[in-house]
Amino acid sequence: MDLKDLMAIGGHPGLFRFVSQGRNAIIVESLESKKRMSAYPTQKISTLEEIAVFTGSGEVSLSGLFVKIWEHTGGRETVSHKSAGNEIRKLFEEVLPEYDREKVYVSDMKKIISWFNLLVGKGIINAESVKGSAEDDETVEQKSAPEGKDEKKGNEKPGSRSAAVTGKTVASVKRGSGGKAGASGNPGIKGKPAAGGKSVKETTGRNKGTGKGANTRS
Repeated sequence: MDLKDLMAIGGHPGLFRFVSQGRNAIIVESLESKKRMSAYPTQKISTLEEIAVFTGSGEVSLSGLFVKIWEHTGGRETVSHKSAGNEIRKLFEEVLPEYDREKVYVSDMKKIISWFNLLVGKGIINAESVKGSAEDDETVEQKSAPEGKDEKKGNEKPGSRSAAVTGKTVASVKRGSGGKAGASGNPGIKGKPAAGGKSVKETTGRNKGTGKGANTRS
């Protein structure tokens, strides 16, 4: 399942596809309206490929979770992201019973469900893409959480409520570069250099080792 060009942008509903690198921003296209716009490094831009959901023993890639939901629904859209919280939690308990109940909030679940339903509706998640994911080394990659780190919820930084995911962030966009920007200033997301983007800087805030992940809120 190829999610590398797909991203969520803070303040804008839905998902976007990377189109090209501009001088001071990246150009993206809405999956729903097909309208294009510029996304700047000051915005919160989360690339779906780099998102993972915390579990009791580590984390699960977003693509791996999408496969689980697909199998659970028989290849159809799942419950609406506007459903009641108990219905949302029930879905996660069925598809990912090991998810971390202290770190993964209902708001995070709703965001993931809205992405899944949109991608299924657009045919991006389909039988072929799911099969391709299953044939990868591991569709769901469990990573051991680093030892010696305090993962208690009480240590969250002020203003950083969500702790559901980890991901790639973009702190800057390389001017005149053909490289694609990664994602932007969500508190607690650890930045990684995007393809060709040596000027991408790591954000400050909670790192993955603390067990606190990215804020999925837009």
